[in-house]
Amino acid sequence: MADLRTNLAGIKSPNPFWLASAPPTNSGYQVQRAFEAGWGGAVWKTLGDPILNVSARFAAISFNGQRVAGFNNIELITDRPLDVNLKEIYETKKRFPNHAIIASLMMEPKQEKWHELVKRVEDVGVDGLELNFGCPHGMAERGMGSASGQVPALVEQQTYWVKEVAKTPVIVKLTPNITDITATAEAACNGGADAISMINTINSLMGVDLDTWNTIPHVAGKGAHGGYCGPAVKPIALNMVAECARHANINVPISGIGGISNWQDAVEFMLMGATGVQICTAAMHHGFRIVEDMIEGLSHYLDGKGIKSVSEIIGKSVPKYSDWGNLDLNYNIVAKINTDVCINCNKCHIACEDTSHQCIDMLTNENGEGYLKVREEDCVGCNLCSIVCPVDGAIDMVAIPNELPAMTWNERQSALSLAAECKIDSHK
Repeated sequence: MADLRTNLAGIKSPNPFWLASAPPTNSGYQVQRAFEAGWGGAVWKTLGDPILNVSARFAAISFNGQRVAGFNNIELITDRPLDVNLKEIYETKKRFPNHAIIASLMMEPKQEKWHELVKRVEDVGVDGLELNFGCPHGMAERGMGSASGQVPALVEQQTYWVKEVAKTPVIVKLTPNITDITATAEAACNGGADAISMINTINSLMGVDLDTWNTIPHVAGKGAHGGYCGPAVKPIALNMVAECARHANINVPISGIGGISNWQDAVEFMLMGATGVQICTAAMHHGFRIVEDMIEGLSHYLDGKGIKSVSEIIGKSVPKYSDWGNLDLNYNIVAKINTDVCINCNKCHIACEDTSHQCIDMLTNENGEGYLKVREEDCVGCNLCSIVCPVDGAIDMVAIPNELPAMTWNERQSALSLAAECKIDSHK
């Protein structure tokens, strides 16, 4: 079997699956149950000055029969005394010495406050610290969470303060509620971060009840924006991980977070640069034992590819991720409809005819039976037909031979500029 052990900036774990800082890691009882189920690590629910939470605090979107396609919460950091949390962290680490326990921390931007919190937490034997600069609700209104995480200078300064006294690796958790996450990731690196984690939740309002006109969720008839997570945010999170992984000035490991629901999602994040992953919504939806399927699936995947260690796949897809201007303009694919598989639902025809390039014809064969056919000369390879098709294998997107050499938009612009310069010179 492949070796699933990971090492994130010195934090060792028996596998890459960690529970993210959230309700599932609120207590020693929960974290110990998670470790018994097979989770490799856990980021303890954020510690700081205890707060008061509200009721209700969760909401979810179900889509096309899938429950909890997206999840929203207005819950804040721990509402349990720091001493109680520290005692349970100590007991949990003593019982599970080989599992990673990372303490998520949040504090107002004051050097002495950070120093005090870090020292107290490290005294109970945590393997690392995660600085929560991402929480978008409640705490942000107090100048913490994403209020700090959206300002690169504050991210750098507070990371530096923590590094002044920290003896364990420091992970900086970044907010996605920003134009360019690489700016704050670079600031964290400049402050001395040993690793970064992303993404925290996205600002969101889950919905409005059409009968009462209350927001969803609401607290005595009033609502507030919350943090959005779950499967729906995975593409956003994957992009942000990839952007940081390919950035020249971000040279620290990444802990990937955001919509990871199974082992396949985890592999995607690791291929795009994550050393390991953190999971929350899937555990809240299905319970801690989902990690068994994740471990088994990842093991079979690696064994099937002849890969001896999960660390070998980290970042392997990063070189394939680039800017639009570096894509080959002369590469072409077309859709091919497999009539023996097609059920003639006509979804592809409708989508193409109404919203794409009108290149799928409805024809009739010699037996009077209807079938669909793509006019390849008019197909632009947009993929829409294969996306809306409800039958696997009914539509293939096939690359077609091209005699033209590869040419990117950047190369084309350079060639046009050079031609213009040559024309000017010839006139001179």
